[in-house]
Amino acid sequence: MLSELRVENLLLIESAHLELGAGLNVLTGETGAGKTVLAQALDLLLGGRARTGIVRPGAREAYVEGVFTLPPELEHERGERLPADASEIVLARRASTDGRTRAYICGRSATVGDLRELGARLISFYGQHEHRRLTLAAAQLEILDGACGPEQRQRLRACAEAHARVRAAEQRREELADREGARERELDLLAFELDEIEQVAPEEAEHAELVRRRERLRSLQALREACGHAEGALGAEGAGAVELLAGAVQRLHVVQGADADLDALADRAQTLSIDLADVASGLARYRETLESEPSELEAVEERLAAIERLMRKHGGSVASVLAHAERCRVRHGELSGAAEAGEQAALELARARADRDELVAALRAARTDAAPRLAEAVRERLLELAMDQARFSIELAPREPGPHGADGVEFLIAPNPGVPAGPVREIASGGELSRVMLALLGVVDSGPDPRVLVFDEIDAGVGGQTSRAVGERLRSLGQAGQLVCITHLPQIASLADRHFSVVKQAGDGSTRTTVVRLDEKEVVGELVRMLGAGEDDVAARRHARELLRAA
Repeated sequence: MLSELRVENLLLIESAHLELGAGLNVLTGETGAGKTVLAQALDLLLGGRARTGIVRPGAREAYVEGVFTLPPELEHERGERLPADASEIVLARRASTDGRTRAYICGRSATVGDLRELGARLISFYGQHEHRRLTLAAAQLEILDGACGPEQRQRLRACAEAHARVRAAEQRREELADREGARERELDLLAFELDEIEQVAPEEAEHAELVRRRERLRSLQALREACGHAEGALGAEGAGAVELLAGAVQRLHVVQGADADLDALADRAQTLSIDLADVASGLARYRETLESEPSELEAVEERLAAIERLMRKHGGSVASVLAHAERCRVRHGELSGAAEAGEQAALELARARADRDELVAALRAARTDAAPRLAEAVRERLLELAMDQARFSIELAPREPGPHGADGVEFLIAPNPGVPAGPVREIASGGELSRVMLALLGVVDSGPDPRVLVFDEIDAGVGGQTSRAVGERLRSLGQAGQLVCITHLPQIASLADRHFSVVKQAGDGSTRTTVVRLDEKEVVGELVRMLGAGEDDVAARRHARELLRAA
């Protein structure tokens, strides 16, 4: 229950404090006095958008605060969004002149999303044109689902999830089909590149060895010449270095033992003579390896050209070529399995559609069962709302499956006898739509609900004796908890448990609106005003008292 509502510096209202009670709370006032400002205040508490210009001129910010008793359904919120010892919920919103706002829950800073989520569980708000929602197919389907019981919400969630899986499976299959042509072209290219690499079969160590061999073969003549000159200088034939050094060693050995220093030099010469002879032998052996087939260089060049062509195409090294080959193998395997992927996607799509069809059937069965019961209950409520001759029915029609099932819903009404029934969006007047909505509200929301019901001129388009019937329905709704109604009809206002008047006062170059609770005598005066009579109109005053006595 909303026990208190405070409003400061919001449009025309400088300061207002309403202490509301259980049952039917009514707000009345002259047109333009600012009744709708209170509706805007409640909208701010529900996390609505704060437009610029809502702050009263001359003030820095507007402030709205609502104090609610803590319903049992929200006790589990203690210690999370609510203080652990909370016995009430205080929602508040500040709006500055630049349109920025701050939200509070029980004095703690909160997000507008938190305010919106919690406020929706405390207040059900029905604006001036809320009854027009009945002309929308989606709203009619939502109302019918509300009459199907709490299990319908679970079916709807499951159906939405199943529909999402169907759409994902359809998209997957379409993507695979679109890629089929590109897949074949890519497979051909991969097969060509992989075969080209496998035909060459390059190895990193081989490439390095081939480069070394190519350089040696290209320098073969120069190597032979260098080796020949060296052998000539060292060789045993003629006065070669080997023979000359051997003679020097022999001469030194003649005087061995005569001088230790010379003996040391003789030993070193002996070592050089042995090394030099070994070098001469090595040169001879090396010269023998310089013989090669004339075609060997050509073969090495061709092999290197094949390897280096792959290197230029695939990264500049043998390692990158081999890595590319491995990627080709993996990708080829993936694409080769695309046919199976297509079959798997089709199978998954069939399964997803079957799951959705099962849930669609469950939703349809629940709606088919609930539709006649809801229609009958609405007809009974319309009897109380001065539409005793009206015929109301609900028609279901198949449509394409979607997240909410595969049913189209149409509310049909024949307000008067002899007139064929038609869609409410085409047949019903504004007043009739209001009464149909009240009838539906009484039926669908007949269970326990902690939320406060707020109506902003929901009686628009209603008059005469019908006004009294609508007022009785509103009072009946309020008896289950609390209802706040902004109205312009005296027949409805006379039924209030608490009556508040919104008064606009002008003076000193400014206009301000105040809200006051009326006592019994003041209620009579307000009803006289609402009847369009003057304060001294005795008949109107008598009529006002009769309205109150009839309540």
